[in-house]
Amino acid sequence: MAAVNLLKALIISAPDELRVELRGMKSKDRVAQCAKLRDRPTQDIEHRMTVRALRSAAQRIEGLRFEAKEFEAEVLALVRTIAPELLALQGVGPISAAQVLISWSHTGRFRSEAAFAAFAGVAAIPASSGLTSRHRINRSGDRQLNRALHTITLIRVRLDPITRAYVARRISEGKIARDAQRCLKRAICRQLFKLLERGDQPARQFTAEDLPQAA
Repeated sequence: MAAVNLLKALIISAPDELRVELRGMKSKDRVAQCAKLRDRPTQDIEHRMTVRALRSAAQRIEGLRFEAKEFEAEVLALVRTIAPELLALQGVGPISAAQVLISWSHTGRFRSEAAFAAFAGVAAIPASSGLTSRHRINRSGDRQLNRALHTITLIRVRLDPITRAYVARRISEGKIARDAQRCLKRAICRQLFKLLERGDQPARQFTAEDLPQAA
């Protein structure tokens, strides 16, 4: 991310000729183009130094992306060995699965699904006032695990019809999208915990019955 931000900053402050050349490109194409830039002796010193800086930053980004792909392939192989059933669940990729495994650790570490949810920071915290019954987001717990659950939730909201229908229904009932996502993260956490604790059970995709009916 630091290299990407550096490249963006360099482009913003680059000479007009370079900015025009890179304008309108998709991020991946812009990085590839910057990595191939060549400084010409006929250009002034500012132009040449900017080209070198852009090329260096872009090549660094390409190198990091290549390393990330290699690491992800290694992580995928490990997850397939340890808990392949996780990867069968919608929205669970190798990185999210690895984080869930790291946080869960082993059977029996958590006394209950509720304890795992509290550890993940997805257990609802009552925030009622007067006649209004509400819950607020839990900001404590394992934030890396919480982030993995959040990623899985966003993917399911985008791709799973049952999940999308649930969110739409909760919003129509007066809930905000954040509250609906909180409920979803809790349900996903429950699903993952039960799957890991049983170990020998095949992965089962979400059904409408798995989703909470109340906040």
